[in-house]
Amino acid sequence: MAREFELCPGRLVGGDQPCFIIAEIGQNHQGDLDIAKRMIRMAKDCGADCAKFQKSELEYKFNKKALERPYTSQHSWGKTYGEHKRHLEFSHDQYRELKKYAEEIGIFFTASGMDEMAVEFLHELDVPFFKVGSGDTNNFPYLEKTAKKGRPMVISSGMQSMNTMHQVYQIVKPVNPNFCFLQCTSAYPLQPEDVNLRVISAYQSAFPDIPIGYSGHETGIAISVAAVALGAKVVERHVTLDKTWKGSDHQASLEPNELAELVKAIRTVEKAMGSPIKQLLPCEMACNDKLGKSVVAKVAIPEGAILTLDMLTVKVGEPKGLPPESIFDLVGQKVKKNIEEDETITEQVVENHVKKVKC
Repeated sequence: MAREFELCPGRLVGGDQPCFIIAEIGQNHQGDLDIAKRMIRMAKDCGADCAKFQKSELEYKFNKKALERPYTSQHSWGKTYGEHKRHLEFSHDQYRELKKYAEEIGIFFTASGMDEMAVEFLHELDVPFFKVGSGDTNNFPYLEKTAKKGRPMVISSGMQSMNTMHQVYQIVKPVNPNFCFLQCTSAYPLQPEDVNLRVISAYQSAFPDIPIGYSGHETGIAISVAAVALGAKVVERHVTLDKTWKGSDHQASLEPNELAELVKAIRTVEKAMGSPIKQLLPCEMACNDKLGKSVVAKVAIPEGAILTLDMLTVKVGEPKGLPPESIFDLVGQKVKKNIEEDETITEQVVENHVKKVKC
């Protein structure tokens, strides 16, 4: 079982702890602070554990030519990619306001630091944990500097190989043991055949001492619920107030009713995972009492007879007798009284019968 650690104050992840659910607002707020607050409230109301954004210091994330590149997409908020990104980027003061709002309504708040300077700001903002987006997972200097800050880390693995993830583990683990990996495929929206949920199990085998989670960009909730059934201890999904809004992430995001249903489904699956011990449960007793079968005399059996298999059968009997799994153990045993045809066989009528305890 992967170790537990405190991802947020008072909130452990890993082990037998409940799945930590991150509502990834990202930049689906359209650059509007009021919409961002509405989305934080929505995440809280739907039962998510954390509302997450994406913070960039644009001149540190992009070079000049990338910012000057014409951006003519239907999702563009400006003539160049730089203008587009600046429209969507909140200031430091706006981030402080959003964090304060999240604290007031009672939901954890963080952001992906999309460059080293953004991580510096988020560290100063005192977020509970750092989220490393897939685009920086193979950015080893960034990883090392971020790990050295000492805050817990959630690291997505989109666009990476298993070899790279082993390198990430080797960089982060000696510096900061409190981190987890998320299986992720960086496509928006993500098609089911590209999800590869089996990577969760591969990560669990390769990195047994850290929790493993899932960051999904698919439509719907079924795949994310399946990830939890496979043992995902953190689930991150993009959220939106309206999938038809301008922006490339909205189509791969969950609207409020879907997020609420995802949270509900995850909590249901967690209950259903239950215990690995297979046994007759109290809730099954009514069915067992009504329809559970017993060993029954197939023919009349005289007192003193030695039981053979052809004397016995299995039926729903009244009163209840010995259970069907004991039928082979009865062969060769002597009966202490006459048993009528179709009568249930009870332990009282079999000489020296020892009742076996079910395990």
